[in-house]
Amino acid sequence: MRTLRADLHVHSWHSRQSGNLRFLKSRDCYSNPDDVYRVAKARGMDLVTITDHDSIDGCLALLDRRPDARDIFISEEVSCWWPGTDIQVHLGVYGTTERLHREIQPLRRNVFEVIARLHQAQVFFALNHLLHFYRGQVALDTYLRLLDHVPALEVRNGTMLPAHNALIERVARSWRGGPPLGMTGGSDAHTLRRIGRTWTSASADTAGAFLHALNERRTEPGGVHGSIAAVTLDAYGVVARYCGSLVGIGPQDHGPLRRAACLAFAVASSPAQFVPIVLVTRGKRGEAREVRRLAAALEGAAAAGLARTSAEAL
Repeated sequence: MRTLRADLHVHSWHSRQSGNLRFLKSRDCYSNPDDVYRVAKARGMDLVTITDHDSIDGCLALLDRRPDARDIFISEEVSCWWPGTDIQVHLGVYGTTERLHREIQPLRRNVFEVIARLHQAQVFFALNHLLHFYRGQVALDTYLRLLDHVPALEVRNGTMLPAHNALIERVARSWRGGPPLGMTGGSDAHTLRRIGRTWTSASADTAGAFLHALNERRTEPGGVHGSIAAVTLDAYGVVARYCGSLVGIGPQDHGPLRRAACLAFAVASSPAQFVPIVLVTRGKRGEAREVRRLAAALEGAAAAGLARTSAEAL
């Protein structure tokens, strides 16, 4: 049996609105789905999927142009919230359908309702970049309740720090002493630059067999980890493509007057183009802080477990 690779975390221009500078109505990504497919295949991906934020349109666009393709399956990254908080939780959902996509949209304000529906549909999903949005909004042990409800963790994300990825892989392999959780990997590419640099591999001959391997937790992540430089270059890449869209290159999101206003803002703010690297650096410092915090908590829990075991033995 062959070993197939797929980058399980890739965006296209169907990832519509960015969480940064919302008033500009910038997209999160400006990559054409056809270019995503072309680059992924050129970099050795046997299978291709696109995980746009709350959209399967990128995958559908590929299938519309390649109706007989056997190397494409439909996926998305579902943006959910921990109920009653501002904690976003992103779930990579693989092998989904148009009907299931529609059904989970009204549930997204409560991540546990989305998870329950995905389990009911028997569709494989993974919890992406565990600590990316967590900054102590709820107690850590409360937040980690999520791990009792998911079949898999993304343990190799091409934007996350190596220490983050390593810790999540450790958690996936040994969470609460149970069987290992499934493990996925993907570039989390918002430009074409990093597509296919991080991936998931499995022994399989077809896309269907690959999805079955995901369900059976018979996959291995591979490829590069993230860094401040990787995320910063993506950010500047998106900014450049956004500016291009304002002058007619790529998807057009605004009327003439708004394009002129946004372009004027882009020109006026050009001296402040250091802002993305400042934001990325601050975000990565927060990520590193939460990684250290989770590592310490896990070590403390392990020490407490050993102490209880010793006491019981006595």
